[in-house]
Amino acid sequence: MIIRFVIYGAIGCLIEVLWTGICELRNKNYRLSSKTSLWMFFIYGCIVALEPFFRMVAPLHFLFRGIIYAVFILLGEFVTGSLLKRVNVCPWDYSHTRFNVRGIIRFDYLPAWAVAGLVFEQIYWMLV
Repeated sequence: MIIRFVIYGAIGCLIEVLWTGICELRNKNYRLSSKTSLWMFFIYGCIVALEPFFRMVAPLHFLFRGIIYAVFILLGEFVTGSLLKRVNVCPWDYSHTRFNVRGIIRFDYLPAWAVAGLVFEQIYWMLV
């Protein structure tokens, strides 16, 4: 379980670095500067708690699974973001974007989180 926690944490951080770098294209920053936070390693590592859920929803269509994963990830992002904001260490702030809730989650990321959930599901199946 600890090894899978580390794997999910590392892969999550890698995906985040790729995502933030690619998003810099919108700002015409062709250096593709990326960033993440060490907090994110622990947050992504918590995906290990979803492993039983991966098995449970496996028979469902991938689009439905993606939606379910996106909802769970948004809930996790909201809980962890709320906790980190209380101690003033939350590494993200979506308050300047549309479709945000308290600057902690943004609903326009729902498709990206669906894809991320499906990616982590595949990683799970590779690990078992």
